[in-house]
Amino acid sequence: MMQIKKLTLIHKKDLRVILEDFQLVLNDGDKAVIIGEEGNGKSTLLKWMYDPALTEDYIESTGERIIGRERLGYLPQELPEAEKTKTVYEYFYEKEKFWDQTPKDLAVLARKFGLTEEFFYRDQQMSELSGGEKVKAQMMRLLMEDVTVLLLDEPSNDIDLATLELLEKLIREWEHIVVFISHDETLIENTANMVIHIEQIVRKTKSRYTVAKLSYRTYVEERLQNFERQEQKAQSDRREKALRDEKYRKVYQSVQNALNNCSRQAPSVAKNLKDKMHTVKAMNRRFEKEDARMTEMPEQEEAIYFQLGGAEAAMPAGKTVIEYQLPKLETPDGERVLAENITLKIRGPEKICIVGPNGAGKTTLLKKIAA
Repeated sequence: MMQIKKLTLIHKKDLRVILEDFQLVLNDGDKAVIIGEEGNGKSTLLKWMYDPALTEDYIESTGERIIGRERLGYLPQELPEAEKTKTVYEYFYEKEKFWDQTPKDLAVLARKFGLTEEFFYRDQQMSELSGGEKVKAQMMRLLMEDVTVLLLDEPSNDIDLATLELLEKLIREWEHIVVFISHDETLIENTANMVIHIEQIVRKTKSRYTVAKLSYRTYVEERLQNFERQEQKAQSDRREKALRDEKYRKVYQSVQNALNNCSRQAPSVAKNLKDKMHTVKAMNRRFEKEDARMTEMPEQEEAIYFQLGGAEAAMPAGKTVIEYQLPKLETPDGERVLAENITLKIRGPEKICIVGPNGAGKTTLLKKIAA
């Protein structure tokens, strides 16, 4: 079991509250996805869960983390700088558990990730691996460590479809605890059985979180239904309040006018009107208490959208945008040829997707085209 008690995270620079009194209990079999808009603190929470010291430079935190006998494994969004200059072999051999692996163990693990066992002994620097290969290397090292809690920060970034399917299977079949961040709805729907939703509402001035032991799709649907119900009730309350306030205003004005026009020669009438005014004011105080209990309009964090260009900036269909030829595409170290005789011609508003397995040279080609 892993538990977090009354965690509050405050950004040191602008004193923004990222989380307040956050509570979480995780048990074996829990697959929790952390969702929310960019900048809401998803990665910060995951880092703190792994090691609070990782956030000390920019976050002030209070709260308790109870991990018992759990062994935590963390996959960061970016490979740490200290790891980038290591060779693949150095990256693995510095871990004691690597030496406990038999050649058969390494071969099975490598095949599981679509690699050969020679991958573990490469002299290539970690920084020179493709994005997907970096993720694979990190995941394989975590699995060697016999961890019981996987903390994965956007593990689906930069991996090919085959590895994505493997990742999905790994999370789904993991017997212990998984907490991951992802924007891939298909991955989330197929794996998560718990949702941790972090929001910044009231124009990013107030933090709010939800922990729901539900599948992602069920959570989204129930959240929408609850939002609509609360919105309808809040609107109904406000319509009733408007009618009530109008009636009250008329009664108040009627009594006030009668008091203003009351002659001093009619003291008994004036007394009755003053008593009535006391009753009207008491009624207003009761209304104020009722208003305090009125259904609030639901708050929902709004995503930021932007658009590049517009209809007037449309590209002519026949215009050649890119015409590119490359006799040979090699790895950055020049040791391997990835592809030969590449010819690319893109016209008008065409949208081209470069696909292929990790390490095939997709990013390398894109960098060559952009250079």
